[in-house]
Amino acid sequence: MRFLPVNLDAMLVELDDLPQTLALLASLQAEPIDGIEELVPAARTLLVRHRPEKLSHAALVERIGARSLTAQVERAATLIEIPVDYTGEDLDEVAQMLGLSRDEVIRRHTASEYTVAFTGFAPGFAYLSGGDPNLNVPRRTTPRTRIPAGAVGLAGPFSGVYPQASPGGWQIIGVTATPMWDLGREVPALLQPGFRVRFIDMASRPARPSAALATQPPAASVTVEPHGAALEIRSTGLQALFQDTGRTGQAGQGVSASGAVDQGALRAANRLVGNASDMACVEIAYGGFEFVCRGEAVVAFTGADAPLVITSAGGASWSAPGYQAIALSDGDSLMLGKPHAGMRSYLAVRGGFAIAPVLGSCSTDTLARVGPAAIATGDVLPIRTVVRGAIVGLHEQPPADLPTMDETITLDVVMGPRTDWFTPEAVALLSSQVWKVTPQSNRVGLRLAGEQPLTRANAAELPSEGTTLGALQVPPSGQPVLFMADHPLTGGYPVIGAVASYHLDLAGQVPIGASLRFNPIHPFGTP
Repeated sequence: MRFLPVNLDAMLVELDDLPQTLALLASLQAEPIDGIEELVPAARTLLVRHRPEKLSHAALVERIGARSLTAQVERAATLIEIPVDYTGEDLDEVAQMLGLSRDEVIRRHTASEYTVAFTGFAPGFAYLSGGDPNLNVPRRTTPRTRIPAGAVGLAGPFSGVYPQASPGGWQIIGVTATPMWDLGREVPALLQPGFRVRFIDMASRPARPSAALATQPPAASVTVEPHGAALEIRSTGLQALFQDTGRTGQAGQGVSASGAVDQGALRAANRLVGNASDMACVEIAYGGFEFVCRGEAVVAFTGADAPLVITSAGGASWSAPGYQAIALSDGDSLMLGKPHAGMRSYLAVRGGFAIAPVLGSCSTDTLARVGPAAIATGDVLPIRTVVRGAIVGLHEQPPADLPTMDETITLDVVMGPRTDWFTPEAVALLSSQVWKVTPQSNRVGLRLAGEQPLTRANAAELPSEGTTLGALQVPPSGQPVLFMADHPLTGGYPVIGAVASYHLDLAGQVPIGASLRFNPIHPFGTP
């Protein structure tokens, strides 16, 4: 095993191959180590996220290193058959690369029984191993900007099915109408780790129906409580989403945690109105949010430094403070203006919003498309009945270091896990150069632009591996992407470093157009 740093609370265990990875995963699942919070398996790595206060890095390395990798992982009894129309746009190119006919590619793809090795990239996306070893083709040199849902593809030794329309670089050989991801199912992801999978050529014979495909209507995301208070939305600004502390424990379905980008601000807002600190708030990007209170409510705004103006039903207006509880009467309206510093604000309401969780969380994952819909103008957000005895908190201290576009923000960085895939000049350039946050940035990632790109020393194709919040992934352009809350669970580009966990809330408040510097807290390979 090779242990690679990922962040202060995460490491990557690199192994020789997929069987070793699955053996280690099975061992850690059968006999868990107290302090490990999440395991994300990939082609030949296992991402381990842990609680440093519970288990030190050295102790974790020692305990994982003692595990045996010789066990054979048994496959599940469940067999899923997937009918495929083999008319993919890359089928001819794949056949040419392999020196085979179209029919022979199809025959080999349908002749093998696959196993779901691991999940990632998108909810319901399964990496299928065990196919014909000759069907080994590289990803496309230039990924497509959109691949339709149901596309069946090849990449390296794996086969897979895109659960939803998305960008991607796999070689597409066919398409299926079988849904890989359906929130109406008790378990939304059709393909679970360990399941057996067989592809059926629709041109030769029909597939047998699978009981696993039965669906039920999805539950509503908003639960209205009659006669209760509510917030009527007049304006949402650039983006307004429900967010809480995220949905952990869903890696087996290819779902990352998502959640509030500034977790500290979310918890502070909830404390101010007397809620549990992990309850859902409204996350608002760049202000411009306005609502009218129907009934009486207590609210609080935290996060960005933005003006708040209350207008009563009678027309009187006055300014309100952030980081304090605010009592509103029926007919009062509240307007959140453009931030002076920071970019994301958090609105909490006493009692919490009456919304139903999806996979255990009320967070909206914009990449995975899981969770409540984005809040729209005209929406009425019902408020839950206040629990007797809920105590409204005193004012909270706002952060003193909210970033602006007029300064260069420095973020501490943990180098790894793939720092050694870059030239020494690129490693030095990461910290010596100023990086601009481009307008293409969002909750998935901050896309950065530097005067000089980061060049790789290792041009090999990296097998997909787990990624974390704060990771600095470097695509072929050499311009890094800083992964935010809605990042994919796994990725195929090398990560040169990651923003230290204690600076993640600060990173979540960096506005578009701002300048960043990265400060490595120790050289790569230093414990």
